Amino acid sequence: MIIGIIGGNGLIGNQLITGFLQCGIAVDALLRRSVIPETSGLRQHIAPPESWPALVEDIKPDVAISALGTTIKQAGSQAAFESVDLDMVMAFARAARSAGARQMILVSSVGADPAASNFYLRTKGRVEAGLRALAFDRLDIVRPGLLLGDRPGPPRVGERIATLFSPVLDLVLRGSLDRYAAIHADIVGAAMVKLAGQTAPGVFVHENRALRRLADVSGA
Repeated sequence: MIIGIIGGNGLIGNQLITGFLQCGIAVDALLRRSVIPETSGLRQHIAPPESWPALVEDIKPDVAISALGTTIKQAGSQAAFESVDLDMVMAFARAARSAGARQMILVSSVGADPAASNFYLRTKGRVEAGLRALAFDRLDIVRPGLLLGDRPGPPRVGERIATLFSPVLDLVLRGSLDRYAAIHADIVGAAMVKLAGQTAPGVFVHENRALRRLADVSGA
């Protein structure tokens, strides 16, 4: 199984690469810059995003994974945010589909909806819709709640504040609301490693409860 991933420098991407390597599965990571130590089984392809589609054609992944994402603050504008979270992801996915990838796994967000009033959630929803239209044999959409973990790069102030209050909020977010609760990135990563290579065809959406179950976390 050949794994191709974008977003390997991020919070979930790091967990994914570690998880695959621990399972003895090699990873081809497309990166704008390398901040990951050289490790056996990890093939790093350092290139600007506009070069990624050509690299994907050479890699020919069986499973394409996008853990790529930024914030409007980090990107600098809504247009710049969209170029990362929508345009780069879709270009990667189209190239992977053209190269013969059977499965696509996307890190999206709880609440993603192409008709959402919130720009962030609307963009995530547009990505999901675009990937559905590409008709992979299998599409796994991962929609975690607030992500907990040591995120590489500059701190996201809003996330840090939300993280402080997450233990209290999680007491309230029960039942059908548990999809909005905080979840550790290592759980999401472990669940995605389990998803890679699954053969049942179709589109599958995985929120917090399903992710915990996949990762074999008690209390799911």
